[in-house]
Amino acid sequence: MEFMNDNFLLSNETAIKLYHNYAKQCPIIDYHCHINPMEIALDKKFENITEIWLGGDHYKWRMIRSNGVPENEITGDADDYVKFRRFAEALPRAIGNPMYHWTHLELKRYFGFDKPLSADTADEAWEVCNARLKEDGMSAKNIIKSSNVKMIGTTDDPIDSLEWHKKIAADGDCAAKVLPSFRPDKAVNIEKAGFKEYIEKLGEVSGIKIKTAEDVKKALTLRLDYFCENGCKVTDHGLDYMCFSPADSGEVEAVFAKAMADEAVSLADAEKYKTAILLHLGREYAKRNIVMQIHYNVQRNQNTAKFNAIGPDTGFDCIATVECGAAVTGFLNALDKDGLLPKTILYSLNPHDNELLDTVIGCFQGAEARGKIQHGSAWWFSDTKSGMEAQLKSLANLSILGNFVGMLTDSRSFLSYTRHEYFRRILCNLIGTWVENGEYPDDEKMLGALVEDICYNNAKEYFGL
Repeated sequence: MEFMNDNFLLSNETAIKLYHNYAKQCPIIDYHCHINPMEIALDKKFENITEIWLGGDHYKWRMIRSNGVPENEITGDADDYVKFRRFAEALPRAIGNPMYHWTHLELKRYFGFDKPLSADTADEAWEVCNARLKEDGMSAKNIIKSSNVKMIGTTDDPIDSLEWHKKIAADGDCAAKVLPSFRPDKAVNIEKAGFKEYIEKLGEVSGIKIKTAEDVKKALTLRLDYFCENGCKVTDHGLDYMCFSPADSGEVEAVFAKAMADEAVSLADAEKYKTAILLHLGREYAKRNIVMQIHYNVQRNQNTAKFNAIGPDTGFDCIATVECGAAVTGFLNALDKDGLLPKTILYSLNPHDNELLDTVIGCFQGAEARGKIQHGSAWWFSDTKSGMEAQLKSLANLSILGNFVGMLTDSRSFLSYTRHEYFRRILCNLIGTWVENGEYPDDEKMLGALVEDICYNNAKEYFGL
């Protein structure tokens, strides 16, 4: 069979029909990513394929690193051509890795390059891609437009001025709404280095002299309102693990005072503070009808030497195995009892939590929104072909797949929108297989509507776009 032809990943006639007639033309809502809004505001053009492809992409860095390449030729000061060539040399060995598929989808869709990337084709690809990047159609805003993207949810710290979001909105020439997402991790992670310094910055930006945990809540609430004034529809929490340890205000204040006095805070004490802040924020999200995302079960920066040398988010994270079921349900239940449980999307980096999450969400659905509580798409190390299939099957088995809000890139690259295509092909193939097995009616109108909802309509409704 031809490599990655028009019917790539579509193994039956129903899947082919569903993808080409329904999924393919759906716009993209990329509700969670790490794109820099400044690059959109300035309509950035990229110098070469290394800058747009390898800059900041820890997925690719891990793969190159696993091929025995020196760090300076991955994240260091080596020439951009050398970095690209090292990637091209490693890629053919990555059979079965989604990186192989993503890479070639990007080469095809954005550069018209149809050859498999390898050491033998690296020079040709370098020339073709770099020539294409010089064209106006490959600026940031034009890539967004050509990819049919209607909304981009960036990831932004509460102290961010949102100046670039304001400029994008004022310019009015971006095809997508570029909306800030409230990510208050640094105000939550009381046990981590830099907490005290961050709280001082939060106080300066919010105009509140922060002396207590209650002051932290007030400052975060003010910043949340500022984000909402600038279009925020989604929030996000990146947690190492989900905790739920309710404590009275006196205990929480004592923990906060200890941290601000530069005293060590135990994990047990940290959980009391985190729970109090997360509960407060969850209630505030519900009052404003914005979506709460929670990502958890991560071990971050596990290689100390590399962390000290090149910093965080460089490809040295891995899956955690913390049992968080009781904490997740306890947290959601506490908000629900108050009538202040917001729309929520839950992600665990550990795929063994699929069935757990798909039963948890069924405990807290509500009439306020169809699919109010969501099991988010296969995330990070799980967004492989088999990982996406596993998440979709689990969601279908234990919840309502037709209410799913679909895929997101979780990426720092403007070329990653093909991940939506990858997901849509996998989705259509799975549904097509069920239909052709006689497990679901072969009703094109019903099937087409189902696919369009999962690919676009559900997210548009869920996020109030």
